[in-house]
Amino acid sequence: MRAKARQPLSMDRLFPPGGESPARGSTASFSGGMTRSGGRVPGLEGAAAFTVWHHDPSPVPVVIAVPHAGRSYPSELISRMRQPAYSAPRLEDRLVDLVGKAVAERTGAALLVAHAPRAMIDLNRASDDVDWDMVGGGAPDASSAPASPSSGRRARSGLGLVPRRLPGLGELWKWPIAADDLAARIEGVHEPYHAALAALLDSVRARWGAALLIDLHSMPPLPARAGEPAAEFVIGDRFGAACDGALVAEAFAALGQARRLTAHNRPYAGGYVLERHARRKDGIHCLQLEIDRRTYLDPAMAEPGPGLAATVDVVTALVQRMAIAVADLGRERGQWRAAAE
Repeated sequence: MRAKARQPLSMDRLFPPGGESPARGSTASFSGGMTRSGGRVPGLEGAAAFTVWHHDPSPVPVVIAVPHAGRSYPSELISRMRQPAYSAPRLEDRLVDLVGKAVAERTGAALLVAHAPRAMIDLNRASDDVDWDMVGGGAPDASSAPASPSSGRRARSGLGLVPRRLPGLGELWKWPIAADDLAARIEGVHEPYHAALAALLDSVRARWGAALLIDLHSMPPLPARAGEPAAEFVIGDRFGAACDGALVAEAFAALGQARRLTAHNRPYAGGYVLERHARRKDGIHCLQLEIDRRTYLDPAMAEPGPGLAATVDVVTALVQRMAIAVADLGRERGQWRAAAE
């Protein structure tokens, strides 16, 4: 029997007029914490590129970042997409910010959530990881700035700084983007987002002697292999480069205790966020956590599903367990501050 084809999401639900409010399902009160927004979404007047929720001082040495769940779509961006109702939700980590917000509220972890959509700019790519064939005027003078280690790596696959194509859909855009449009996206979204993330990590590390970033993502269901069920979570640490092994072990222990199947680095080892922000020698550790969308969304993978609360419970337990291990690392480094300070 042929499987029923998945229908596109309603355009009204996917692209609310004026963009989706950052407050949807948010933890605006954040139990006495502070909220601030930053950056700007080009083409969407008054829309912040991201929001930070945090406590000062930080009660736990953990920062949660959600770079791919943004839903603030300017109408001009939508009009340029070939099939927005199909392509936009496939680019999003659909509603995984609801998991991040609930976990941050329960644990006290700092939280950074992007509102600019991945279709506009991918915050898990280097700013020079661009397919210049899709930019009017082509590449700038190559001698003007040094290339990053990630330059061009993912752009060649169609998923660079500005996604160009998706498997099964082909080209995403009706025409090239202008060079000044790309520059506005980098200046308004990419640069301030990463500056805010770096500042959060430095602040937490200054208090605790060590800090952990959990870069939170969601993934389509993985295929089962050799008769074994597919993993529901994937932990990425760039094959040990981004995070102390003891912290990775704690993450696996937490997910194992919850009886959740978990994979390590395959197929997701972590991208530019971990490459840029992990500094193990300085006490800043980073993990990418991928969650199967079936665990927290409805069967259409469009709206919150019955598994959302259980998924929040699992990730909350993971953060609480890892926070203790990160604090221990900070104490071992001789830079842990007493909570009374």
